[in-house]
Amino acid sequence: MLTEIHWAGPRALLIELESLDAVLALHAQLVDHPLPGQVDVLAAARTVLAVFDSSGNARAASTAVAALDVAQSKDALTSADPVRVEVVYDGDDLAEVGRLTGLGADGVIEAHTGQLWTAAFGGFAPGFAYLVGENETLNVPRRTSPRTAVPAGSVALAGNFSAVYPRRSPGGWQLIGRTSTRMWDLDREQPALLRPGTTVQYVAVREAIELADTQGTNDDDDATRPAAVGPALEVLNPGPQSLIQDLGRPGLGDLGVSASGAADTASARQANRLVGNEPGDAVVESVVGGLAVRAHGELTLALAGAPVPARIDGQHSERTAPLYAPFALHDGESLHLEVPEAGLRTYLGVRGGIDVEPVLGSRSTDLMSGIGPAILKQGTVLPVGDVEHGRTVGTAETSTLPQDILERRETVTLRITTGPRQDWFTPESQAALTEHPWTVTAESNRIGVRLGVTSGQPLERARTEELPSEGVVAGSLQVPPSGLPVLFLADHPVTGGYPVIGVVVPADLPAAAQLPPGTTVRFIEMEPKP
Repeated sequence: MLTEIHWAGPRALLIELESLDAVLALHAQLVDHPLPGQVDVLAAARTVLAVFDSSGNARAASTAVAALDVAQSKDALTSADPVRVEVVYDGDDLAEVGRLTGLGADGVIEAHTGQLWTAAFGGFAPGFAYLVGENETLNVPRRTSPRTAVPAGSVALAGNFSAVYPRRSPGGWQLIGRTSTRMWDLDREQPALLRPGTTVQYVAVREAIELADTQGTNDDDDATRPAAVGPALEVLNPGPQSLIQDLGRPGLGDLGVSASGAADTASARQANRLVGNEPGDAVVESVVGGLAVRAHGELTLALAGAPVPARIDGQHSERTAPLYAPFALHDGESLHLEVPEAGLRTYLGVRGGIDVEPVLGSRSTDLMSGIGPAILKQGTVLPVGDVEHGRTVGTAETSTLPQDILERRETVTLRITTGPRQDWFTPESQAALTEHPWTVTAESNRIGVRLGVTSGQPLERARTEELPSEGVVAGSLQVPPSGLPVLFLADHPVTGGYPVIGVVVPADLPAAAQLPPGTTVRFIEMEPKP
């Protein structure tokens, strides 16, 4: 049942299996009986991605997984009572699906409601579950022209899968109906209604309540506009982009939620260390400077990450704020960041941490999933948490950024390991990944660093068939049809349908998050392989 184990970086395994039943069986085993150091496990169409906290635990897991007996009946993997999803079958593509299948519109409804569907895996968006039926009667292709916006609650088909869109989003699936059943609700103890193994019974009804599209997103910034009762930071100017970040929310891949968190975790940890916080306390991540904040109360702050000229304005004086060292920001004073001299992201730590309400165990803003605090705006007031007794303020340190970035050298080097789908590329392209330089483009963001060619040609695939969606890790170099790699960062999607040719090692991801557009990058493959 287990056909092959691929390395997905030094801390993750992409386990290939012969069938969806085998995927569900192995996923269930790893969820119920986690291996030492297991951080996340994600089921997909033909694979299970298992992520670990160290390369040593990943190596041990590769041996343990190979010895597992994943034979298990499908009945043991599915929920006993199906979830009832009421559907109004009036979708824009219902007639087209009827034509494609030869069933007609009424036949499609009968086929959709006449079988049980099983949640195989998540991905794409929080609460989005790929459901597989008991037969392939409704196997239809995706639309040739994807929609830019699909309403929340849309019931859809693509390939041999059915799904309900949990929120308004782009999509290329065939729409056959709509439901008022909420797939994703942060007010529930288990936000996702469907998880791998859950069975669903679709039921035809005449009417359904229209779902709002905003629930569970970070579009609304009420959570970051509390009344300033105690110490706080007021945002005077957020700059191009400023976000609240901590170390993220790992372990929720099955819900379609990426770990997120600070893009440069080394610098976020340093900012917290300098002010005497826990490593995972929330900080402000500022992109290309411009951030200005005012103190409400007596605060201790620190700046880490991209070196940026910073000044403190008081009522009667002005002074320079130090980098990589704690400093005081007195009540009423304001801190102003200019454009970084090197790098991209600067981190502002405050003693006590930013104390906004956590979402799924984290205060991070996840731009991909739309979860967590809103993007900071002018007037946002950020409460500061209580200082834990006995924690001392740190002393001045040097930057965590590599010299390549601090000195603005022409080329930055990142270490990689072989990707799980390297063999999908021609031998020439496999070699070109490390032999040729690449350029960081202006389309890069927290989801990924988009690379362009400096010399040579885009990468070419040796295999042209469609790759079923499978789990991906931060650092993955995924190659879309353009042949230009995308280096996934903190807010990357949990699954991807393009092959991964290499994976940047975790130790180099903080540097990758600090690459400004125009930077030249070279990859060096690590040996021995993990």
